[in-house]
Amino acid sequence: MDEVERLFDTMARAYDVLEPWYEHLYARVHAIVRAALPAAVPGATALDAGCGTGFQTAILEELGYRAHGVDVSAGMLAVAHARCPRAVLVRGRLEHLPYTDAAFDAVACCGSTLSFATDPAAAVSELGRVLRGGGRLVLEVEHKWSADLVWMTLSAVAGNALGYGVSLRALWRALARPPAESCVIPYPGYGPLRLFTLAELRRLLAAAGLSAVRVRGIHSATGLLPSTLLHRPQLPRRLRRPYAVLCAIDTALAALPAALTFPASLVVVATKRRASAS
Repeated sequence: MDEVERLFDTMARAYDVLEPWYEHLYARVHAIVRAALPAAVPGATALDAGCGTGFQTAILEELGYRAHGVDVSAGMLAVAHARCPRAVLVRGRLEHLPYTDAAFDAVACCGSTLSFATDPAAAVSELGRVLRGGGRLVLEVEHKWSADLVWMTLSAVAGNALGYGVSLRALWRALARPPAESCVIPYPGYGPLRLFTLAELRRLLAAAGLSAVRVRGIHSATGLLPSTLLHRPQLPRRLRRPYAVLCAIDTALAALPAALTFPASLVVVATKRRASAS
């Protein structure tokens, strides 16, 4: 068992108890999934890649798809099976999906799953491989250039004052790369986490035969608060109203170009090119 499997097996029982940060994130992600994926025609299939406890799997079923889910964590899959007993759930990794080519009409890969992949290029290639021509992918990842990165830097300068647990040395190692490239930063409670740029995501998608048709940002306005304040069971009373206002603003900003809103998460809706007729 590797560190990612161990991490999510440990989290499985409490994963559905959402902190304020994740309440807003999943509300936005789920709205995007519902809007981006067409209602299924009879017999259509969809994959929740990195299904976790089955949040997106349930939405795929709601949209009428025969839902499949894959995850590295047996503990997460057990919870997902209880939530979605009709779905076909298997254990596996993004880099080696256990499906035939063009097996699915739609694919969702959310919950920052790609940010935990050892080989993101291979993982995106696999997502493209199992998607049928003309099918849609909804991909959510951690974003590199966000307001939260500023808070993380300020915290490191001030001796971990905000509790990010990231040293200046670790930040320098991660950020001393070309601006358009992703980086890996240790994040408290999660270990190494890859932060992507939109430019790199577009390159990975193009290499997999996928084209981005829509990009949305999440946690841009809410980035005015350090994420460490939002990673707790509930907010202090004095922050509840300001945070609710910031969430409303964040939702309104979602229609703007994601690169201009400095979101902590990116959601890319992509389509797979149809095979040209011979």
